[in-house]
Amino acid sequence: MSGLFLNDIRSIEKEKIMSTLEIKNLSHNFGDKRLFNKANLKIYPTDKAGITGLNGVGKTTLINILIGNVLPDEGQIKWNPKIEIGYLDQKVSIDNSLSVFDYLKSAFTKLYTVEEQVNQIGKELETETIVKQQEKLVNRLHSLQEELERKDFYSLESNIQKVSSGLGILAFGLDTPIKNLSGGQRTKVILAKLLLQAPNLLLLDEPTNFLDTIHIEWLIKYLNGFKGAFLIVSHDYNFLNNVVNCVCDIEFSTITKYRGNCDSFKKQKEERQLQYQKDYASQQKEIGQLEDYVRRNIARASTSKMAKSRQKKLNKIEVMDRPTKVIKPTFSFKYKSVGSDIMLKVNDLSIGYNYPLIEHLNMEVKNGDKISISGFNGIGKTTFLKTIYGIIPPLSGTFTYGEKATVGYYEQENIWRNPDWTAIKEIREDFPKLSDKEIRTALASCALKNELTMKPIKTLSGGEQAKIKLCKLTMVPYSMIILDEPTNHLDVTTINHLKKAIKEFEGTIIFVTHDKLFPIEVADDEYDFEKIIYDK
Repeated sequence: MSGLFLNDIRSIEKEKIMSTLEIKNLSHNFGDKRLFNKANLKIYPTDKAGITGLNGVGKTTLINILIGNVLPDEGQIKWNPKIEIGYLDQKVSIDNSLSVFDYLKSAFTKLYTVEEQVNQIGKELETETIVKQQEKLVNRLHSLQEELERKDFYSLESNIQKVSSGLGILAFGLDTPIKNLSGGQRTKVILAKLLLQAPNLLLLDEPTNFLDTIHIEWLIKYLNGFKGAFLIVSHDYNFLNNVVNCVCDIEFSTITKYRGNCDSFKKQKEERQLQYQKDYASQQKEIGQLEDYVRRNIARASTSKMAKSRQKKLNKIEVMDRPTKVIKPTFSFKYKSVGSDIMLKVNDLSIGYNYPLIEHLNMEVKNGDKISISGFNGIGKTTFLKTIYGIIPPLSGTFTYGEKATVGYYEQENIWRNPDWTAIKEIREDFPKLSDKEIRTALASCALKNELTMKPIKTLSGGEQAKIKLCKLTMVPYSMIILDEPTNHLDVTTINHLKKAIKEFEGTIIFVTHDKLFPIEVADDEYDFEKIIYDK
């Protein structure tokens, strides 16, 4: 509290009167894994909160508990009944026959109903002759019109245009049928509708996963001007750092709230961890001394009473959990040399599905280059990666690799042959000669805990599943590795090691990412598809 400004302190004191959300004694297990143990948290109307924690600690589970999709084992979730909650549900059912514009207009269904009431009262006034009844109708009309003006009803279409432009929706068109959208485009539209509804509190789980840099910057500005509270799960540290004023960190099965942005949180957490380690060591020392005294004196008549007293003291001690060490990744990518200085040559390549997204593309990638592919969502970045890896055929043109080249591919989506398989089973299918111990060692190098290697993949978090995919890439020597949004779902520790592994890899890397800082730190060059298209 000492580092807060005076107005922050006043704000907190004010907020004590009424919270937006209160979590009391939340306990929840996922299988045999304890996610929360008597966790508590309060969110106030002015809180702009980020939810942080390592992969698998329960960030998404917490969101699902808050919206009622998951029932906790114990505890209470208390919402202020006066607030409206908006949740970014990427799997929500949508009428596919609607156009994007009509779907976004549905954010204002209640206001359109109010408008209908205004029109109906206008018609009634034309025929009403009783003065008192006229006065009632006029008062009701004024009240409804004030509501429409207060909620900016007459600027709705303008607001739809602004939000659609900011999130890149105009690039694929407001007239586009929902059924024709890709997964990423669909998520953008769902997010746009949520923002247009302007609830009192936003719950956003990885909102930047399908946004390009320019659209993330727009979302940052939007959230900085947002009048309500929000809770955001995101592994994009730079994004969170620019929008939050507090951080709710999940660790040791509890939730700790820190005031300030992510940089401030990091410093506070380091200090807290050091203090926790000291307190744990001190408590362990005290427990050891008490146990030793009881053991040596409980049988002696002269000291038995003292021993029993100390045993009572021992029984009352609430034993602190042992400080857990973060498992740091140690993986690296194996290199297979090629017989050419040119790793990839693209000649007059046109890519797409039913129609070209990019036409007549030419590029040359040298062996050892680290290349970032950029451009707005839907321009064809993932389509290009899938084309050069051979997942989809080119519409025209060619691409060739260097002699004896081998290529690895990291897919953006967590799609599995059988989600009921364990991580060990999944990897054994590709590497049948490896022992379980060798597979576990490989998974551990990607920071996947041993107890998770025998659980069904579908029960693992997005970040834990991503680590399995990374592990597979480390087990084969490659000349070139293609990475499609590799930072999605990964925690900061793993992302930092991935950067290190890319830099140290002798071969070629071609990647797509929405992470603004990632290309700056690892890429030798950038291919901006927007410039390639519009400069022609």
